[in-house]
Amino acid sequence: MREALEQQKASIAKQQQAVRQQAQTAGVRLVPWESAPVVEAACDPIADAEVMPLIEKAAKTNKLEPKLIRAVIEKESGFRPCAVSPKGAQGLMQLMPGTAGDLGIHDIFDPGQNIDAGARFLRQLLDKFGGDLPKTLGAYNAGPAAIDATSAIPAIPETQDYVDSIMKKLDPTRTVPLSSPTPKPIEN
Repeated sequence: MREALEQQKASIAKQQQAVRQQAQTAGVRLVPWESAPVVEAACDPIADAEVMPLIEKAAKTNKLEPKLIRAVIEKESGFRPCAVSPKGAQGLMQLMPGTAGDLGIHDIFDPGQNIDAGARFLRQLLDKFGGDLPKTLGAYNAGPAAIDATSAIPAIPETQDYVDSIMKKLDPTRTVPLSSPTPKPIEN
């Protein structure tokens, strides 16, 4: 899996060089890339029979509902253990490398390590936000600082959609989007 990812990165670097040469030939100046963009490696989704025991173990260890972990994995990576986001989040639960390092992961693409660390991170966020699941999910998606800044789910459409879609998976009867204002009580 790592070899395939390295091959993709090398291919992107080669493509970037070709674009630079074309721009130079056309007399166009390009802003240099800081580094090769992160790509999503192609791999099959992990089988339910393999992933469910990992989810159940992480859920039990971290006192979480297995369906929460499953919903996050489904939304984050579609159960693809080699997934890499454009922002650099990696593995089934799409952990940023710094977060993975803080959580002690040695192989971010190992499904067991990734799910365990992602579940621990969810537990940390749930504790930090007093059990408020929407804020926890918002922090998982946008980072805890985004929630700390406003004490609410940030007005970032991606984050609001992320939280709302997972909440709907957990509670299919939910009809009010998270971005809707809370109704105020009627005064008589």
